[in-house]
Amino acid sequence: MLKGGVSKSTIAVNLARQLAAHDHDFLLIGLDPNGHASVGLGFADQYHNTEETIGDVFFDDADPTSVVYDTSYEFDILPSSEDLEQLSGRSSWATCSNPLRCSNGKSSTHSLDRGEGCEIHENAYWDLQTYLGLRERLAANEGARSFVCESTRDRTPLGHAHRGHIRDLSIDQVREIYRQAITRLLNEVAETEQFFRAGIIVIDITEAEPFTGDGTGHEDEIIGTKEKTDEYAYQWATVQLVGNAVPIVLDTRPVRKGESRLEIVKDLLDSAEEMVHVDNVLMDQEFDSQHILEMISQRKLSYVVPKRMQTSKKAQAKRLLKRRKDRYETDRKLHLGKNEWHETTLIYRREEDSEHDDHRQYSVFITNGGTGHLTEYGYRWEIESGYKSIKRFMTATTSKDFGLRFFYFAFACLLYSIWRAVDLLVQVELTGKYEHSPMVTADNALTLLKKETGIG
Repeated sequence: MLKGGVSKSTIAVNLARQLAAHDHDFLLIGLDPNGHASVGLGFADQYHNTEETIGDVFFDDADPTSVVYDTSYEFDILPSSEDLEQLSGRSSWATCSNPLRCSNGKSSTHSLDRGEGCEIHENAYWDLQTYLGLRERLAANEGARSFVCESTRDRTPLGHAHRGHIRDLSIDQVREIYRQAITRLLNEVAETEQFFRAGIIVIDITEAEPFTGDGTGHEDEIIGTKEKTDEYAYQWATVQLVGNAVPIVLDTRPVRKGESRLEIVKDLLDSAEEMVHVDNVLMDQEFDSQHILEMISQRKLSYVVPKRMQTSKKAQAKRLLKRRKDRYETDRKLHLGKNEWHETTLIYRREEDSEHDDHRQYSVFITNGGTGHLTEYGYRWEIESGYKSIKRFMTATTSKDFGLRFFYFAFACLLYSIWRAVDLLVQVELTGKYEHSPMVTADNALTLLKKETGIG
């Protein structure tokens, strides 16, 4: 819990006092960058002392006894430091704060091709884009004006110049830049044994907010929504690493009218297999195609896809409910054409504590991996909350430029992936293990990013 003013420090101090009063040895560790507990207990000097701090203990293996003090309440304290946020980023954030920034001039992995002798360094454009992502619903023109005041650079780009350089990037260039940045990020976190560069991936499609302007001339790009309403929206497909690994968006691509789901899945799966070892592929109902399932099986991978509850499946679910069966499996053959078939398994599973009292208690899945893989399908829902965070990092725009829109989404995916990678590194530093629930919030990560890169 990181919300201010909810008595976190008060509770911690009172708990320490009560445990100490009952003859328990107790050490209160101050991890609050604001230092409320430390200052309140009379250790203001230690909190403001930057020579020897809690950060040295965690990140430089300093002797903790040198910064542990006795309190007047019979328990010990390791005071917080006013530099704690900056120190916490020293060993983990610095390595992956912005994989797009160039060092020593141009990077070999990406370039805006701005020519020689430009007064504004290319990194300023990447920093401006990061700055835009740090502030919710901020557009390029407004953000560029603020960036002039908050950046440590002598020269920064104007909004129209920034958008112009991005528009010059093709979709393929944006994707290549993204993949190379993610590869750098994966290489950094791969040095941590708690990171699994293997496992379960999820392929899914998300959409931008419904488009309300005039889409004439852009009908192949501003397409119908996934819910088949009368609204229109830009759509993006992603492949994400989930399960026991830290959630990272491995690749993304735009979705155009007329593109087959088979083409999209094959493309994203190719990218994922270049970066990580894939065991299992999770997808939504819109990818329920025998040709997609056959392609995945041909790669020796397992898959889990939910089925729509059509008439025949409703009838089967009703029979299972009548017989009080919680699970049922049946083999299926799906016709591929020319006397070719895809062999798979249909599984009915009754949900525990379902709100329904009829056949809707059952979910139906198709898989080539057996019953055990159904449990893994729950990981697919990680990306729903992930999409909410990704969209928070997107630069606001009313432009209908397809490449610009896609770049903003891809960059938001990168910021999200950086946040989750940083959370992994911080958790490992502080606890020696990784839990899926973030210890570092998105706000914390963005604060560290701003301090590390000097972009505001």
